[in-house]
Amino acid sequence: MGRRAPEEKLNRLFRSISRLVPIVACTGGLATLAEAEPADLVVTATRIPEPADEVPAFISLESGTDLAARGATDMATALSLVTGTEAPAGGDAGPSSAVPSLWGLHEFDAFLLVVDGIPWGGAFNPAITTLNFTGVERIEVLKGAAPVLYGATSFVGVVHVIHYPAGKAADEAELAYGNYGSVRGSASLVLPQIGDYRQSLSIDGRNQGFADGRERVSDGHALYRAALDLGSGRVRLDADLSVVRDAPPSPVLRSGPSLTPVTPIDANFNPADARIDEDKYHLAVGYSQPTEHGSWDILASIARSHVTDIRAFLHPDSSGTADTQNQRRTIDDDYFDAHLTRQAGDASLVAGADLLYGLGRRTTLNGNDAYTVSLNGSVLPPSSSALPVTEFGDTHDKRIFAGQYAQFDWKPDARWDLIGGIRLNETYERKNSSDLLLAPPSQYASARVDKTTVRTTETLGASYRLWTAGKDEAVLFADFRNSFKPAAIDFGPDYTPDVLRPETAKSYEAGLKGALAGGLLTYQAELFDLDFKNLVVATGSGALANAAEERLKGIEVESRYDVTSDFALSANVSYHVVAGTQLPLSPHLLASAGVIYGARHGVNAAAVARYTGHRYLAGQNTSPVGGYTTLDANLGYSWNAYRIIIDGTNLTNQRPPVTASEFGGHSFYLLPARMIWLRVGYAWR
Repeated sequence: MGRRAPEEKLNRLFRSISRLVPIVACTGGLATLAEAEPADLVVTATRIPEPADEVPAFISLESGTDLAARGATDMATALSLVTGTEAPAGGDAGPSSAVPSLWGLHEFDAFLLVVDGIPWGGAFNPAITTLNFTGVERIEVLKGAAPVLYGATSFVGVVHVIHYPAGKAADEAELAYGNYGSVRGSASLVLPQIGDYRQSLSIDGRNQGFADGRERVSDGHALYRAALDLGSGRVRLDADLSVVRDAPPSPVLRSGPSLTPVTPIDANFNPADARIDEDKYHLAVGYSQPTEHGSWDILASIARSHVTDIRAFLHPDSSGTADTQNQRRTIDDDYFDAHLTRQAGDASLVAGADLLYGLGRRTTLNGNDAYTVSLNGSVLPPSSSALPVTEFGDTHDKRIFAGQYAQFDWKPDARWDLIGGIRLNETYERKNSSDLLLAPPSQYASARVDKTTVRTTETLGASYRLWTAGKDEAVLFADFRNSFKPAAIDFGPDYTPDVLRPETAKSYEAGLKGALAGGLLTYQAELFDLDFKNLVVATGSGALANAAEERLKGIEVESRYDVTSDFALSANVSYHVVAGTQLPLSPHLLASAGVIYGARHGVNAAAVARYTGHRYLAGQNTSPVGGYTTLDANLGYSWNAYRIIIDGTNLTNQRPPVTASEFGGHSFYLLPARMIWLRVGYAWR
């Protein structure tokens, strides 16, 4: 009875939430509000479209037009001009994924990924492998902790990817051929309107090779969006299908203060049948209805993922011995949100409730010391089906994150914007784990852990317009956010029965933003301070554990100058520090500069140069790695509805370690090698 009490209390709470639905509602109206708004309005911080210069927070905005001009097709290239941010491709989740870093914290789960108003993989980890960049209208990056309005939270930033709403699209198609025998294609189009029923479709697929001949990505995505005016309200429908087939690389071992020189840079020590395959199905239905009390919005989302994960990791002693894993995972990720938005004069109130439900099931067959290979990479390891199984592992993790929230936004006059919000979080997790070691003497262990946490999170911010002259202005802003997040689960091969302590953080941010030169030059600058507790880190064995405390500080500056409507220059720089030792793979200095000439007809070009300062591979700052510079660039020509472009990423062909493996001890993934693409496109807009 004692174990059931917390869950029964939460069940009663969820029933009470359901009774709130006629009164409050959620982000289903996000696309509806956004579809008629200009690009300088943002919704991530407030859910209400609001000019970016008024929001008391550091928000970077990447338009779909700029992304297309730069040829951005993944998170690394999409965020390459966002200040203080890096998102190198790859990591433990496979070459289709990435490990973003914001505010100097290089952790896969430290940020919140939102797609069209829905936490994408929110109950467990950001679902970057199934993130679709075709048909993206804009990306908003909010620095610092997530606002109180979402069912999952973060500590260092929110990346919100917003696709074109139903009935709108880029109306273009593209085919591309690249080195290593790579091909890809995409299309974003408006489908015929049937009465008030609007619809659009985005599809893309690729078969991409890499410098490692065994590494490969074969994936496909399709997003169907529909909307229907129903009475005085509007219904929204999103259906998303993702099929990912990754053949992963091997991370490189660290030997002493640097990476081992014994293994070739692109050697692959995975089993012959290594793969990370995922099938994901996602459906979201929303309804928006204006009432005499305000706008009522409701959104329900369900997602199912099936993953097969077969690979191996070398022992850190450089003996050539490898441990294998053969996993099957099923992830259920459901989201419900309802809120009421009420505006009265210069004030607005968003009040609602949400529920995030996650169920993760993992079965793993491990082969400890399964095989030994030559470190020169000349021998193909055997298939996992031919290897002995020495360990059976099983995990069943159920997560329920509920919350009630309210956020108030008041503009007492033309200069001030004040925001205050509070959220009551109720989280419940039940984790059942078992592990059977077959090696004599055989050992069996099992555990069940229940954890319930109830606590509040808050946000408070203000902006003040110092001066304005036409389109020029200067706006001071400051905010405080108190955030909370249950610890992540990596579904690795290790037996980790514990439920770690929740991570918490308090962030302070102050800065200046505005415009000069008749509004052509826009800028942002901020100072931040983040006090982090219970940070989850990987131990030497690959298992996760709570660290003590971290304190991150820094300064970030972002600028853009629109020389003409087709020609823009960008420059960004950030400097991050940590009290005590610097976090692994987190540089002090990051800088980027870009030029975009996106003429509709004739010659068009773009280039982005990024500098990443020196870092450390180990937590005690004993393994330094020098800084490096990368260059992405393209050059093309457009005529009538056609265009042809040649572009490349990492043209300097830098191969430094960029991400630590949480599964393989003392091992690191490298920056992918240079890629060159020839693209041919057609636009019928």
